[in-house]
Amino acid sequence: MSKAQEKSLSQSGNLAVDPEKYYNKEQLVKAYTQMLLIRRFEEKAAQLYGMGLIGGFCHLYIGQEAVVVGIQSAMQPQDTVVTSYRDHGHMLACDMDPRGVMAELTGREGGYSRGKGGSMHMFSREKNFFGGHGIVGAQIPIGAGMAFAHKYKDDKGVSVSYMGDGACNQGQVYEAFNMAALWKLPAIFVIEDNQYGMGTSTKRASASTEFWRRGEPWDIPGRVVDGMNLFAVREAAEWAVDHARSGKGPALLHIKTYRYRGHSMSDPAKYRSKDEVEQMRNEHDPIDQIQTYLLTKKIMTEDELKALEKEIKARVNDAAEFAQTSPEPQESELYTDILIEG
Repeated sequence: MSKAQEKSLSQSGNLAVDPEKYYNKEQLVKAYTQMLLIRRFEEKAAQLYGMGLIGGFCHLYIGQEAVVVGIQSAMQPQDTVVTSYRDHGHMLACDMDPRGVMAELTGREGGYSRGKGGSMHMFSREKNFFGGHGIVGAQIPIGAGMAFAHKYKDDKGVSVSYMGDGACNQGQVYEAFNMAALWKLPAIFVIEDNQYGMGTSTKRASASTEFWRRGEPWDIPGRVVDGMNLFAVREAAEWAVDHARSGKGPALLHIKTYRYRGHSMSDPAKYRSKDEVEQMRNEHDPIDQIQTYLLTKKIMTEDELKALEKEIKARVNDAAEFAQTSPEPQESELYTDILIEG
């Protein structure tokens, strides 16, 4: 067990995370399937980017899959999500169609924003996913506003807002914390600390890296979590969701995770060693951990895992084919979705 997980568990008062408390066999297979889908989808997106089929920026979620899958599995249908530009994994965890996500990456009409949003700006009202956002930290006030809407409508929903460790030093984040605490909004703020910003480690960019304490001035409780462990994330998510949904106000999760690729596809990531990345992959990979658990507990066999892998690859290849064959948007799309008459 990692030091981060031990700290998380000691704060929650548990000595160990009991997977069976949070997942039955069917739910665990679904969680594993989602994590694997995100990993293979992102690998395919990297391939298409290299081929010049995806333009602009492209931020991959490889290595961080347990975070969004663990949190999403603790949520209810009325709950809402908003996140940053590293958003493909969040969309897939919200059950958005891989075809629509990939088509948006390639700027096609079949994409979720009809080819106009690209990697960083797509959303789905149907899935209560209110977007990736390209401006660092800008999604957090939006998430607080969504929490206000839940409270105003009294629909018992909670708002989950994701941010990176770099966004933690943005002033607008703390304005949102203040308002959420003042009005006891059902908001969950999730800090995905993958240990590096845009080429700079958190230790060099933040005077304090105990991000779980960033809500203390407003009495927002926080916990630090091993983000490479699906079960630890789910345990923390249950606590945060119960806290927010019960009317106690916002909660903060500092989830320590790791991205295997650069900050974006244009980042060679020379600021860290290959040995560091390989050690994380070999010792802490979130997908490998669940696969081992599934085999050990005889929930799935080797043949079943191989069949699932084949099925996932087929879905991803289908999404890539759809993205490349879907037509580009018509010129008239330049004038849609830019104004709403009051």
